[in-house]
Amino acid sequence: MNNFKEAFEKTRISGNIAARALDEVARIMKPGIKTEEIDNLCYEFINDHGAYSAPLFYRGYPKSCCTSTNHIVCHGIPSNKVLKEGDIINVDVTALKDGWHGDTSRTFEIGEVSVKAKNLVKTTYEAMMKAIKIVRDGVYFGDIGSTIQNHVEAQGFSVVQDFCGHGIGKSFHEEPNVLHYGEKGTGEKVKTGMIFTIEPMINLGNHETKTLNDGWTAVTKDKSLSAQFEHTIGVTSDSCEIFTLSKK
Repeated sequence: MNNFKEAFEKTRISGNIAARALDEVARIMKPGIKTEEIDNLCYEFINDHGAYSAPLFYRGYPKSCCTSTNHIVCHGIPSNKVLKEGDIINVDVTALKDGWHGDTSRTFEIGEVSVKAKNLVKTTYEAMMKAIKIVRDGVYFGDIGSTIQNHVEAQGFSVVQDFCGHGIGKSFHEEPNVLHYGEKGTGEKVKTGMIFTIEPMINLGNHETKTLNDGWTAVTKDKSLSAQFEHTIGVTSDSCEIFTLSKK
């Protein structure tokens, strides 16, 4: 990528807005809240900070964020659905500012959740962070997928294979595709200046998914719980920078 320092600086700004939007979401998460309230908060916060919610109208998507509860893997559409004690919910936001995107998601626990749900959420976050830790110029994309898959499967969970991370910048989704499973030493090599997401979706049951009739909402075929975390990162020669890290 030419002049990746400018790209990093722009993505750092949009990523920070996205991360802070999720910090605000964390403040309102409790039983009784509706997913459309989360959507409204994300839209207003991102708009108030001079950015645009990139999911809104993207390929016809009707809302400003994705709210994926329990067995919804990703792309859940905010609605009048009320969250209840014991639910888990992933909120996925992307801020577009000055032509650059920052994309991030977190899975939140609503009240007291089951031990299985808590372990799933913890393992998903750990898998993402373990993968980010190895990213630097010259590693294989297969190393990223292998790191995630090995950690997740050791805990008895499965990695969704129908969706992946992606390059991001002036476009919402670009090359490369970043698989969350794979073998070490395979695939393309990561290069300095690349910006992409790592966003593993992890299921309590098997990895199979299906998309509902709305054309967006992806769910686990076996109706087991699913969790996800996502960061946007930029590759440097000896490590990477997380652009969507919460400052809290």
